Amino acid sequence: MRLTIASVGRFRGGPLPALYSEYSARLPWPIELREVEEKRPLKGVQRKNNEADLLMKAVPDKARLIVLHETGKALTSVEFARLLEQYADDGTQNVAFLIGGADGHAPSTLKAADRLLSLGPMTWPHLMVRGLLAEQLYRASSILANHPYHRA
Repeated sequence: MRLTIASVGRFRGGPLPALYSEYSARLPWPIELREVEEKRPLKGVQRKNNEADLLMKAVPDKARLIVLHETGKALTSVEFARLLEQYADDGTQNVAFLIGGADGHAPSTLKAADRLLSLGPMTWPHLMVRGLLAEQLYRASSILANHPYHRA
């Protein structure tokens, strides 16, 4: 199973790229970070729609689409691990996680999602979410491998 994180915005130094790299390098699954960026000074709905187009172009064909969103379901780490295990057992080849920009996701992105996922009720900077997601993916792989990294 291959993983893709498609995210609005680009890393520009600081500790966030290192956090993402630390956990993505530990994954047993191949993972690719695809950064997209709308460079025109658009506002509101037009910006979200353009970002939605860019995100969807970054998604591999026939990928299961998990959109990170505040209205999504918050899963425990074990539930998240079981979801990934189910995808693998079902023969899913690609799973794509979409992280929106500062203005969130367009309705078309939310509608296209196989699942909406929340990292909790707090709002997180979209560039930080990449590292948080990579850590949870690593934790999920550890749970599935019965590795002691996750302490229940």
